[in-house]
Amino acid sequence: MTELASLPARIRRRLVNERGDVPGWVLVTLMTAGLVILIWGLAGPALAGLFEQAIARVSGL
Repeated sequence: MTELASLPARIRRRLVNERGDVPGWVLVTLMTAGLVILIWGLAGPALAGLFEQAIARVSGL
């Protein structure tokens, strides 16, 4: 007797037929990558300026 045989039929069907939501995960991944690129593009120069200013203050230049 397998482990699945001891489970109720409703749960067993979901476990056996579970294929995942691949299109959903693809969409979430693409949207996240798009947001990172957008935020990086907008905030990158400002963050680079802040970093250079902080290094200049620490190094005494």
